[in-house]
Amino acid sequence: MKRVYLDNNATTKLDPIVKVKMQPFFEELYGNPNSLHQYGMEVRPYLNEAMGNMYDALNAPDPDDILITSCATESNNTVLKGIFFKHILANPTKNHIIATAVEHPSILETLHFLAQNGAEITYVDVDASGYVCAERIASAITDKTILISMMWANNETGMIFPIDEVAHIAQELGILFHTDAVQAIGKVKIDLSATPIDYLTFSAHKFHGPKGIGGLYVKKGKELPNLLHGGEQMGGYRAGTLNVAYIIGMGLAMKQSVGHLDKMNSDVRALRDRLEDALALIPDTIIVGDRAHRTANTILISLRGIEGEAMLWDLNRAGIAASTGSACASESLHANPVMSAIGEDPELAHTAIRLSLSRFTTSEEIDYAIEAFTHAVQRLRSISSTYAYTNEAE
Repeated sequence: MKRVYLDNNATTKLDPIVKVKMQPFFEELYGNPNSLHQYGMEVRPYLNEAMGNMYDALNAPDPDDILITSCATESNNTVLKGIFFKHILANPTKNHIIATAVEHPSILETLHFLAQNGAEITYVDVDASGYVCAERIASAITDKTILISMMWANNETGMIFPIDEVAHIAQELGILFHTDAVQAIGKVKIDLSATPIDYLTFSAHKFHGPKGIGGLYVKKGKELPNLLHGGEQMGGYRAGTLNVAYIIGMGLAMKQSVGHLDKMNSDVRALRDRLEDALALIPDTIIVGDRAHRTANTILISLRGIEGEAMLWDLNRAGIAASTGSACASESLHANPVMSAIGEDPELAHTAIRLSLSRFTTSEEIDYAIEAFTHAVQRLRSISSTYAYTNEAE
């Protein structure tokens, strides 16, 4: 059976070049880089190269820090809880945090935890296209606001949010600014020397690096309390033995992804548009968001009259990997939070199917996906019509 992977916003395949680069650090160059002996010292140049790749890819100023974490969830928790412990507990009159209503669960659930402990949270809704304008964020600011946290690109719709504009608003008002850029790296240009971002989250497995490794950019002077204690690694800001092989992989994967940015926004965008144009011809479908303002690889399509789990099962039987939205919430097929936020009928929200391509997606795979997706919709609607007719006859 043919298999086509269209769930790249959930996770990506490991770039084969990255796998080759990582291999020696499992069996040959396995020393702890914090050790003083030769085994540790011989690893350090490769570690420095990987960190340099990340600084270059993000155009991050040298004085700023990039902390290595286990994942984006850890990075997001580090920022939000760090702000709470460093700023809000010290000055409860500045206890207000602004976020969009469609942030990743690692943001939303952490904010819920902080709210239970005295923080005030404002969740700014997106509009009917899944977009949130800078003015809507600015209107939520009060004299108590300490932090704005807004994702760079939405994991469900692919909508790209106005990070540069909001970052400058925050800077002018002396408000800290964090962006979860997990879905942005390798899809949009990121320039941390030009955009005044205090904290930026990323995760390797979203841009063809290994799973279980992520990072957090921290602007100089905006350091946060440790989330993990017990060692002096990462300048003392994040304890734990460095996962050298995975850091090497993440550095090269980020370099590769940023190096393929033009391909993403030309070749991959063309494949995405061809798939989207074909699916838009299916009756009673809605494509969410203007594709000119979405990441080049993402489609969120709402299918009227089809249950989401049944659609995913049919696609899976045809070898197509897709999702109903965020993989972190996939065990519970409740109403898609993004579809609810943009005003879709809650009874239909679970029919939102996300398709996300990568630079490894081929034209032949898109042809097959169009055929399989169209057939699945026709089959499920036929079953639904038959069932409705039978019930009426009874």
